Amino acid sequence: MVPVIEIKDLAKYFSVPAGKNLAVDGVSLKIERGKTMGVVGESGCGKSTLGRTIIRLYEPTSGQILLNGEDVSHAKGAQLKKARENMQIIFQDPYSSLNPRMTVEETVSEPLEISHKYKSKAEIMDKMRELFHRVGIDKRYRLAYPHEMDGGRRQRVGIARAIALNPEFVMCDEPVSALDVSVQAQVLNLLMDLQEQYQLTYMFVTHDLSVVKHISDHISVMYLGQLVETSPSKELFANPLHPYTKALLSAIPSIDIHRPMQRKILKGELTSAINPKPGCRFAPRCEFATESCSAPQGLQEVGTDHFVSCCRINEI
Repeated sequence: MVPVIEIKDLAKYFSVPAGKNLAVDGVSLKIERGKTMGVVGESGCGKSTLGRTIIRLYEPTSGQILLNGEDVSHAKGAQLKKARENMQIIFQDPYSSLNPRMTVEETVSEPLEISHKYKSKAEIMDKMRELFHRVGIDKRYRLAYPHEMDGGRRQRVGIARAIALNPEFVMCDEPVSALDVSVQAQVLNLLMDLQEQYQLTYMFVTHDLSVVKHISDHISVMYLGQLVETSPSKELFANPLHPYTKALLSAIPSIDIHRPMQRKILKGELTSAINPKPGCRFAPRCEFATESCSAPQGLQEVGTDHFVSCCRINEI
């Protein structure tokens, strides 16, 4: 089966006065239809940039982006428009992602009108009613402006807008991090219900490991623009192998008083993403680092569908 999304050696560099910021550097992964790929890592690791490059909000520096096997890395014109109908995004901040001068109906109807897929306003209204029902927006809010709603309802509007054109792939850029805990659960359940109903394929970017465990089928761990570990979700939590992954998982809060948390405190200097040296970028903070870590690293399969980027993985 052809994956909905496949990227090969994808890179996105930003030019800065000091050189080049390697925000995404040689990332390869696949996302099967109807599945969710969670992408986790510290703030600034490049996970949001990765997602935005995949959906072509950013122009890739190099590498390939395949949508249902079709290369859309440098698509333009009609090809790009078609690709963008199949690739949508749910933004992190539900307030700043909505136009404050547009009502809920205007926000959701805009992509429907621009697509020219619907012949009349009546068809557009029918589609909007279906979307509002699916995402749980009450009728009384349909003429409301963003400032008249709470964060949860605003994010539901953002979700309705994202799925309006029946996309196959949705990039979820920390969609619940700005919401209250009780509302987070509602939005996560909504996303999972929509995935089941429409066979959506998600990339779920977050720094909350308890959330990504709940929603993801596979998880990729990023560090300074590169993947350091990727595996099925259950396997990653049961058997983390990379030292960075172990440190991330050790920070998950626990309510088990009989098993106190044993956090792994990372020490050392954080490597700059601007003109980094070859080799493992995590080495300055890794307790197992040796001279061999200065050589270029790459993902290697150490188990069934479990890949790790560490030259000393068999020694630690």
